[in-house]
Amino acid sequence: MKLVSWNVNGIRACTGKGFMDFFKDIDADFFSIQESKLQAGQLELDLPGYHQYWNYAKKKGYSGTAIFTKHEPISVKYGMGIEQHDEEGRLITLEMDKFYFITVYVPNSQNELKRLSYRMEWEKDFRDFVSGLAEKKPVIICGDMNVAHNDIDIKNPASNHHNPGFTDEEREKMTELLAAGFTDSFRYLYPDKKDTYSWWSYRFNSRERNAGWRIDYFLVSDKIKDKIQDSKILSDIYGSDHCPVELDIDF
Repeated sequence: MKLVSWNVNGIRACTGKGFMDFFKDIDADFFSIQESKLQAGQLELDLPGYHQYWNYAKKKGYSGTAIFTKHEPISVKYGMGIEQHDEEGRLITLEMDKFYFITVYVPNSQNELKRLSYRMEWEKDFRDFVSGLAEKKPVIICGDMNVAHNDIDIKNPASNHHNPGFTDEEREKMTELLAAGFTDSFRYLYPDKKDTYSWWSYRFNSRERNAGWRIDYFLVSDKIKDKIQDSKILSDIYGSDHCPVELDIDF
């Protein structure tokens, strides 16, 4: 089974940069996007054979997620069921027969870390939410988690230590999430692989220099980590400041 996740940084812009060609070529069972940046009715994607589920932010042109899947879910949940977290379209959960599939766009702590305290609340509530699901059946989580977990996951760790996405607080929350029973699929297969990133700033020719961050993930419940076949970062795919990531898993 092939699963793909991509922060498209605006799906309308990305469709003008080859999104549909990539979507058709990759032929995923599940394809999720983050940062769709649109409202209901602003774009219709013709995706024959796929069920589409969209979660829009109340704020126009902001955040938002979607899942396109060949497999009809048992149920769909938008958000965590916590009002303060559910107005930005950051979370979709599909209940499948053998697992839950979640796409998530974790809040950015923003310049001067002005949203870090909210981020900490969000992280705890998200961990509680997915841990509750994992008590029922295995969980697969994908998306832009807005944190480079370890030094190996960022080009310049020393100079970014106190920047959003690489603070001690954010990295510790990822550690706590993994400790709650989840496996980072990429690091599970490639624990020492360097210079492999999923996001690059548009500034300073960062992508050309590969001065990036690995902040897009596929996490799986520990109990199914032995089913992982491959975890890929598709850095040759353009159209956003992020590249897609892929999980191949034997279900």
